[in-house]
Amino acid sequence: MPTRLKLRFIKKADAAGLKRIITLYRAQGWWDRSDTPRKLARLIKGSQCFLLAERDGRLIGMGRAISDGVSDAYIQDVAVLKEERGSGAGSALIKALVKHLKASGIKWIGLIAQDNSHPFYARLGFSPLEQARPMLSKGSHV
Repeated sequence: MPTRLKLRFIKKADAAGLKRIITLYRAQGWWDRSDTPRKLARLIKGSQCFLLAERDGRLIGMGRAISDGVSDAYIQDVAVLKEERGSGAGSALIKALVKHLKASGIKWIGLIAQDNSHPFYARLGFSPLEQARPMLSKGSHV
């Protein structure tokens, strides 16, 4: 039986912490050769909140939100190591992010469900935004 999950919000990370987080980004295919630990440090600092999930001292998941800090927020970069999926870590991350954002007074919380993840988010209270379609600027990448 897995040990208890520890969730921790951060605003910065030391070199070892950045390396652990980069490992998660790489596992998701979200880390480009041009990305640097310094860029990740800026990303963490610039996020409304950045949440880590650890089990037995091992980083197994993360999630973050970007926001104006007043009305709207977007949850993104939610990741859980493959071997930990189904353990409740992903649900715990989303619930903690939503709780944190609502406690900050943010009432509109959205996300983009990629790779057929919409059933997971639907179980956590998210639904399609009718009359809306996610779009990217030309030249952007996912």
